[in-house]
Amino acid sequence: MDGRKKRWAAHKLARRAELADGALAAIRHRGSAIGMEEIASEIGVSKTVLYRYFDDKADLTSAATLRFMETRLAPELAAVLGRDLDEFGLAEAAISTYVRTVADEPEIYPFVMGMTGSGPGVRDAVATSEKVIAEMLAAALQMHLQQRDMTTEGAVTWAYGVVGAVQLATHRWMSDRSSPVDELIEHLLMLAWGAIEAIAKAKGSRADFMAAEHVLPE
Repeated sequence: MDGRKKRWAAHKLARRAELADGALAAIRHRGSAIGMEEIASEIGVSKTVLYRYFDDKADLTSAATLRFMETRLAPELAAVLGRDLDEFGLAEAAISTYVRTVADEPEIYPFVMGMTGSGPGVRDAVATSEKVIAEMLAAALQMHLQQRDMTTEGAVTWAYGVVGAVQLATHRWMSDRSSPVDELIEHLLMLAWGAIEAIAKAKGSRADFMAAEHVLPE
């Protein structure tokens, strides 16, 4: 790739990010049912400009989804996971951060999820976002397990399991918001903490867990 092509590629990436940020602002302002013409109007460009940098609405949605992860959700979760908290405090803060970030974006979330049927690009962007969160959580789990001299082989599986559970439960909650957000967070914390306690009792060992007696308390 010659210098001119490299400059164009860099410009295109930067412009896509700028327009994706503008699309997020437009969705927040006009709602999740917004179309490409309204997005362009809110940003202050023509639809022709949008289609110069994005193949279609699904492509713009994919870029906006990844920008939301890069600029909002990932930094906030990284800050939480880097705090000096005990395990319960860390679980509570991480779940609360994810749920409240999604809950505080009542237009962004339905816009993105409503576009997942438009093609693999949007689904891939959502999956990438979930992977980023799960890998961040896996790294934090591995560190805490190592500090306690526990087995870490299940850390990635546990992280993906927790993220999947939290994401799906939050998705269901977003459809009707039939309960207070604090109630959702505390129910999810009960689920996650039960798993953490089971892992800690077995010191992260599958063998120890399977060999133990499993009886519900009276």
